[in-house]
Amino acid sequence: MLGSVLPFSEETADRISEYCEQNSTAIPDNLGEHWKATQSSFSDADKMSSRLQGAWMIFTAQDRKPKRVLEIGCYSGYSAIAWYEGTKETQAEIITLELVPKMIAAARQAFRTYGVEDRVKLIEGPADQSLKSLEGEFDLIFVDANKDGYAGYVQTILDRKLLSPHGVILCDNVFARGLAIGADCAPWLNDHVRPYWGSCGQALDVFNSSIIKDPRVDVLLMPVFDGITHIKWKGSNSRDVLK
Repeated sequence: MLGSVLPFSEETADRISEYCEQNSTAIPDNLGEHWKATQSSFSDADKMSSRLQGAWMIFTAQDRKPKRVLEIGCYSGYSAIAWYEGTKETQAEIITLELVPKMIAAARQAFRTYGVEDRVKLIEGPADQSLKSLEGEFDLIFVDANKDGYAGYVQTILDRKLLSPHGVILCDNVFARGLAIGADCAPWLNDHVRPYWGSCGQALDVFNSSIIKDPRVDVLLMPVFDGITHIKWKGSNSRDVLK
């Protein structure tokens, strides 16, 4: 196959998503329960990752075996619980950042309900400020917060060397439902959310085109979910390169 993305219709894409979920290791019951609870409790639950992406998080963490995980954007706590499930072998410390009070309350309740507070720490407040207060290195960093903040967050992570030498940054939603690529790339998107994702698309297009120019890192943008960008240090000396 010479191309990278199959030209699925919206209906076929839904069937393929279901097919992938059915033929992947299922997420744990606690994670599935929390996913359903979030979906029914919040009008903007579309910001939460899918069940299949939760399975991907667990698989990725089990494969990479991080000892410290940083998550920028907690929402209801779904992804933090997924990282927790995926790091049972390494007993990784998981730090998650959130700004919105109602989501902080929801996440804290979920962490108590599912007994993950022993390794999950939620830091409240603006992520740009929280990042400047963190110490040490993280082996896996997941960015899934306000899209106009991605460039600044990743810049701070790299400048402060918060990413460990062999770690990876995973940036979610870098397609912005397709609108980072072009205004005509999401005909299925309803008018209610189109302005929001349109502004996200503009910010993420700037991020996508600028991070690839950073001489310190290698970048791989994959057409999975809503676009996932993988970022790692280019080499052993690249952390000391001045941008």
